[in-house]
Amino acid sequence: MERAAGPAVPGMLTDLYQLTMAAAYWRSGIATTEACFHLYFRANPFDGGFTVAAGLAPALDYLRGLSFTAGDAAYLATLEGRDGRPLFDADFLDRLQTVRFTGTVHAVPEGTVVFPGEPLLRVTGPIAECQLVETALLNIVNFQTLVATKAARVCAAAGERPVIEFGLRRAQGPDGALSASRAAYIGGCAGTSNVLAGQRFGIPVGGTHAHSWVMAFESEAEAFDAYADAMPNNAVLLVDTYDTLEGVRNAIRTGERLRAAGQDLVGIRIDSGDLAWLSVRARAMLDEAGFAATRIYASNELDEHTIESLNDQGAAIDVWGVGTRLVTAFDQPALGGVYKLSAIREPGGQWQPRVKVSEQAAKVTTPGLLQVRRFRGEDGLLVGDMVYDELAPPADECVMVDPADATRRTSYCGLHRADDLLVPVIEEGREVYEVPPLADSRERTRAGLAEVDPSHLRFLNPHVYKVGMELGLYERKTALILAARGIA
Repeated sequence: MERAAGPAVPGMLTDLYQLTMAAAYWRSGIATTEACFHLYFRANPFDGGFTVAAGLAPALDYLRGLSFTAGDAAYLATLEGRDGRPLFDADFLDRLQTVRFTGTVHAVPEGTVVFPGEPLLRVTGPIAECQLVETALLNIVNFQTLVATKAARVCAAAGERPVIEFGLRRAQGPDGALSASRAAYIGGCAGTSNVLAGQRFGIPVGGTHAHSWVMAFESEAEAFDAYADAMPNNAVLLVDTYDTLEGVRNAIRTGERLRAAGQDLVGIRIDSGDLAWLSVRARAMLDEAGFAATRIYASNELDEHTIESLNDQGAAIDVWGVGTRLVTAFDQPALGGVYKLSAIREPGGQWQPRVKVSEQAAKVTTPGLLQVRRFRGEDGLLVGDMVYDELAPPADECVMVDPADATRRTSYCGLHRADDLLVPVIEEGREVYEVPPLADSRERTRAGLAEVDPSHLRFLNPHVYKVGMELGLYERKTALILAARGIA
């Protein structure tokens, strides 16, 4: 079972306003009022038609270890308000050092294909605790979900040919690199160059050598032979330091030496130039020399669009090395997930729904304790997801309303297979979910994407997947919005 997903996330990894609100909750006497928050996103990243959920395991690690030390309190005691007096009183700082997460969390398992408006996490518990964990949960889930989605797109473009994540040197710092390697594997990558990620998560590691290796010798042929002597069972040779096709010839000669010693040439890598043309020429040269099993690796600022184009051109590439544009989510650097309050209650009392209204329709929140019901057709493909309130579950025949157009409604009768996406992971501070091996989450991604109609997976103008609200929930939300706006 996978556990730690990187360095421990301290309680102090938060925004200041979470702490000032927590202090105010305590001062106001409502810190133990129970609250329900949902973490969700409003739009698929990369102008795509789907998203892959990731980051649950490190989020659980964070919640399990939530605490504030005496040193944290000492630092916070130095903060001052505009009048020069302490921002936090001593009583609050004493209480803060006793905080542990005692709430309940429901979550979508990692590797699940998800869509805008659907909660990935539902967090309930004392409002001060739920508030304190907002920032870190968003930090963890937003980034890993973003990278897992990018990886799924890249792997979709690559088809059956494996993708290795090569992004460590360009990632956003050490933790960003480690989190990206983990998320990329969930998204479908076959391996990583990141040795720490391999050690920590059991991800297969791989790589070749750099141009500096070749440049350190008097000739490319000498460099190849020396590398093959040092790594006879892992000889993948980088052939584009000087002249790519001459590099292929030198690699073939080294491959013949390897065979004479009972080994073989595993592969060659091309890192520059016209990858389509060069790979086709290299493939012909390798095949003619009897190295049909030698694989051609390609790298050089690749992403799903470049890979799709190279495949359309008939490139003879067997393994894709994708780095910068994957681990940095180059064309969209943030997911934009949010964490919103949807209900409160006094301990043991009845839940009271809450709604936030806005001039922007997309920012109006949905009240209640939300769950997502996923429907499948007779062919097993996904046909729609319905958000509903667990306090008022739908009837046998579910009517779903399109939140963007209330006149568009869909009825899901008993003929549709249905599953609820959110599962319990923490109950009153006690973890009740066994985190699966990372390979299982990767397989969940693969299986989930196979259930999505191809029209939702295309890169250009994907068809919008149907997500809506259960009719009763929609009517309740509308009534609360009207009341908040003073409309009878």
